[in-house]
This record gives sequence, structure tokens and C-alpha cells, in this order.
Amino acid sequence: MVSSNEFKTGMTIEYEDKIYQILEFQHVKPGKGQAYVRTKLKNMRTGATTEVAIASGIKIKKAIIEKKPMQYIYDGGETLAFMDMESFVQIDIPADRLTYEKNFLKEGMDITIVDYQGEILGVMLPEKVVLEVVECDPNVKGNTVSNAMKGATVETGYSLQVPLFIEVGDKIIIGTYDGKYNSRA
Repeated sequence: MVSSNEFKTGMTIEYEDKIYQILEFQHVKPGKGQAYVRTKLKNMRTGATTEVAIASGIKIKKAIIEKKPMQYIYDGGETLAFMDMESFVQIDIPADRLTYEKNFLKEGMDITIVDYQGEILGVMLPEKVVLEVVECDPNVKGNTVSNAMKGATVETGYSLQVPLFIEVGDKIIIGTYDGKYNSRA
């Protein structure tokens, strides 16, 4: 158990029979009434975020989340296959639970599986990934506005905006948090 006064960003808690990760928190002391903690929580099962006010000093059960290093093997259509590199046990996760993460997964990539009491909640991607551009919009003549961008598609099928100098075959670094172009590899 952990007190709401001891919240930290990134901590995982079990609140109202759901598992949440604390994204933000703020201690509030109004002029009248009891102090409380305003928190922004991310549901670990659905990915939805919500804001909740929890009374100050309330005891909440801490959720112990396991993080296992694994390797992405292949896309099986309805499931994505991952393998534990120590025990060589293969795990299949439904593809619909990893719709965003799938945009950055390449065969052979090392990732981290998030597990709570045997239930797989999802995967943690590296902060940045290197992917090859397979399709790119042509440069428009005369388009020399500062920070001009064009559309591109990478090897996983993910589409994003890149600078005009990027061409097909270039390897680029993409931030997995926001899905935006970072730099050339």
C-alpha cells in the first residue's frame, strides 16, 4: 500500500479495480475543505488517460509491474509473436492491443513486455527507432519555405512527415513517443 501523498510519476497503482500508471500529479490545498492530489492516470489495459482527484493521505494498493526483455519475431496477422531470449518461450499478443506500437516494430527488434500477475498489458518500445524510407512524395519545385516537409512511408507501413532532403532508401530515426521524424540515421 502507498499513500496518495507518496505518488511519483511513473508509479503504477491499482485503483477502482483497474491498473493505472501515474503520468502527472499535483498536491492541492484549497482554502476550505480537505487537501487532495489531482492525478492524471493512464489505464495500463486500455491506454486511455483520465484525471482523478484523490483525497490526501488515502492508502492505495501499489501494482507491481514486471518488465521482461523480449524480441519481436513476426506478425502473424491477428497476433504478434515475441520470444523470451533466455527461456526461448514464445508469446503471442493480439494485434489489436498493439495498433500504435506495430508502426515501429521490426523483426528481430528487442523490446520490453509489460506484465502484471501473468497478464500481458503491452510492450514498451525503445525511445527512438531506425527505419528505412520505402516511399516518398516528390519534392515540389519552389517549395523552399523554412521547415518544408513532405510525406514518407517507412518499411513498417507507417506514414509521417519528413524534411525535403529525405529520399527513398534513407534510414531515419523516429521518436516512438510522438511518431515524428527525429533525424537521419
